[in-house]
Amino acid sequence: MNVLKPVSTLMTKNIITVSPDDSLKEVKEIFDAKNIHHIPVVRYKKIVGMISKSDFFNFLHGFTKSDYDKTLQKTRLTSWKAKDIMTEGLAKIDSKEPIRTALGLFKMNHFHALPIVDDEELVGILTTFDIINAIANEPINLEDYQLAKS
Repeated sequence: MNVLKPVSTLMTKNIITVSPDDSLKEVKEIFDAKNIHHIPVVRYKKIVGMISKSDFFNFLHGFTKSDYDKTLQKTRLTSWKAKDIMTEGLAKIDSKEPIRTALGLFKMNHFHALPIVDDEELVGILTTFDIINAIANEPINLEDYQLAKS
């Protein structure tokens, strides 16, 4: 992987987002229907937070046993909003920044998703999965493979 290429070459551009006032029921439906682990929370194309699948399930597991009554849980999921559990104060980078910059941010901060923002507008998201996938799909150089085996 050429770590000097811009993050725009790896980022996901078709982003699924929610607004701060969307219910956690809507967030749950997205996590249930899509194979994603992070949902940016956006107000007028500007990112204001992020909800990870871990954040969401930690929120759900914070309920007491009596809260697991389906009626009560359903009520809570419709009354709580994305803004109530989203992570704010996110690190963000420009789409022209090199992949190396994103790798440094992932390493330093131990998070797994990075919003890509140009002129204060969310244009993509880069995850550690995107990077792993890019590395896994790189063509194998047989010379390097032979050297590694010896």
